[in-house]
Amino acid sequence: MRRRYTWNIFQSIEYSGEQAQIKLYNFLGYLMDNFTPSSSERNLISHIFRENDICRDAEWERYFCYKNIEVPEVYSGPHLTFPLTLEQAIGLLDAFRNKKQLHSRYVLQLLLETWRLLRMLPNINRISTCHSKEVTICGDLHGQLEDLLLIFYKNGMPSLEKPYVFNGDFVDRGKDSIEILLILFSFLLIYPSDVYLNRGNHEDHIINLRYGFTKEVLTKYRVHGKRILKLLQKIFSWLPLATVIDQKVLVLHGGISDTTDLAVLAKLDRHSYVSALRPPKKRNQSLSGLSMDMDIGDEGWGTSRVFKRRASLAYSKSLGTRNCFQNRSLQDFSGRLRMNMDNELEIPSRKQSVFLSDEGGSEKEALNVSTDSVRSDNSNEEWRQILDLLWSDPMTQNGCKPNEVRGGGCYWGPDITEDFLNRHNMQLIIRSHECKQEGYEFCHNRRVLTLFSASNYYDVGSNRGAYVKMGPDLEPYVIQYQASSMTRELTAKQSIGRTERSALKVLREQLFAHKSDLICAFRGFDTENAGLVSLSDWACAVESVMHLNLPWRMLRCQLVTCKGSDGMIDYNAWFHELAIKGPNTDHIEQTLLETLYRHRSTLETIFRIVDTDNSGFISMEDFRQTWKLLSVYLKMEITDEAISDLAVTIDSNQDGSIDIDEFMEAFRLTDKKSRLERGRSMFMGTATDLTKLDEDPNI
Repeated sequence: MRRRYTWNIFQSIEYSGEQAQIKLYNFLGYLMDNFTPSSSERNLISHIFRENDICRDAEWERYFCYKNIEVPEVYSGPHLTFPLTLEQAIGLLDAFRNKKQLHSRYVLQLLLETWRLLRMLPNINRISTCHSKEVTICGDLHGQLEDLLLIFYKNGMPSLEKPYVFNGDFVDRGKDSIEILLILFSFLLIYPSDVYLNRGNHEDHIINLRYGFTKEVLTKYRVHGKRILKLLQKIFSWLPLATVIDQKVLVLHGGISDTTDLAVLAKLDRHSYVSALRPPKKRNQSLSGLSMDMDIGDEGWGTSRVFKRRASLAYSKSLGTRNCFQNRSLQDFSGRLRMNMDNELEIPSRKQSVFLSDEGGSEKEALNVSTDSVRSDNSNEEWRQILDLLWSDPMTQNGCKPNEVRGGGCYWGPDITEDFLNRHNMQLIIRSHECKQEGYEFCHNRRVLTLFSASNYYDVGSNRGAYVKMGPDLEPYVIQYQASSMTRELTAKQSIGRTERSALKVLREQLFAHKSDLICAFRGFDTENAGLVSLSDWACAVESVMHLNLPWRMLRCQLVTCKGSDGMIDYNAWFHELAIKGPNTDHIEQTLLETLYRHRSTLETIFRIVDTDNSGFISMEDFRQTWKLLSVYLKMEITDEAISDLAVTIDSNQDGSIDIDEFMEAFRLTDKKSRLERGRSMFMGTATDLTKLDEDPNI
């Protein structure tokens, strides 16, 4: 039971972080659609939406050129020549094992060769086994190099006799994401017919902003990191979407939905989907002849951008037409977030001419936009297919419904699996995307296998990793492991205890960061204002604020040691017990401080977006604009005076700029990053924060 609730704590907080990232991105996308092109707020975030750059591939290759980068004589890392050889790949593996770094010249050269190769590959790889071959399939690695090294040690490295399928999520959260990519790309170049890479939901530059990969690359490659990230953005968009083994086994990262069609997935332009969180853009010519971006979801300037289909993505709700926001600034925007709930009930296929006629458009204009909207519908359907493929999870009950826990994709049931496999004449789906305690899990009558290869994912001892070997009989043979030697030295009881302590520590941080809301909830039960609540009321109040679906009554003995009379809980004393020593914050407004603690990861994500030159520093004005964006997103008032006080506190050397890393570390609730948080920024937002824009029917 302890192991189960520990697991629930980790998973609930992880998924709430993913949901927060999707909602933030949708919110920023909405600002892009509704703010005037010249507004400072729009300029602040516009660069992350520049996906379909006009440059041709030849121009990009010139931008990514490595030939002018010199390798100094003192460099002691591996040297690469192309075409790569197996000996060089093994040398790269050994160098990374010994904590050496590949020079940026070779990184760019290796990535360019990979980009050229990926552009020749189909959307769906098809491979076959024979009596001399077994295919090895690996799940999420998430930047944990020790797991990849252990797999190669136990199973052997990729070769003509030992093909591998790597099923996405190579990056983020772990500290060695770039090294894993370089190793996998090296073997792909050497054995292009025996190494297969599927795209995961973390092969996405928007997700990388929050979960550590962007920061990792810019830290390791300070001079050329920006070019490396841009090239990786291109590479991620060209990664194949799925792999089919012997026409019978489908390997994909997330899952399927009731509309998944391999024929559609095989024909779409996958590189158009630079981020799976947003439909690709089409280019329209403005009256002045200049190129301008439009969302495919936008069927015209008069349309609100709302994607209806089964709420598969946690989208921001429509706030009206673009025209009505043309002159609106961010400062007055927060007070005007209103919508008509009738919009949600409108038929999604409503003719564009209705919108245009409302604004005085001609019949000819209506006809032209209707034609565009047909093409838009097709592109939106393709986007939804990719979104479901990368983000979905299986469920035990029949049917298909929005995946509201993650905020993207769907949940699909055994009946959807049965129908899909029958339609495509297949027998098994192998997917990843979810951490499992044993490293793998069968469901849907053993017709869906979840595979996760990052052991000790939440903390040392939290889970095993696993990979699968599959021969011509197509029977999956699962091999489990744990990469840390520490876990092999611990007894089962010690391992559970260590993981439990780590989970409870993170949970206490969450509770402390929601102090104000929790006190309000407790006072709702404490009618006599005595500072005491019963265990039952305490559990109800905590769940009403946190929305983590945890067994709070059972967790009480782990979280609350102070007791009042008659078993009542003294909640004021409990908060004193929870209090975590932070920086000297007496002069900082309490509301601002709690917002900072609670939404720390969202704030850091916006900082990374605002830091357009990836220097790690932002100006005081950009610092203020970041807080303004956050205040609009959270629908709360943050005064200029409070922001200025905070800025002055952080800018200790008074040079007029803010060091992002220094700022985020100063307001970490714990004095040290746990393994759980290593390389991640996902633990300071919960479901209650993420649904604030949804709770009020007027929002």
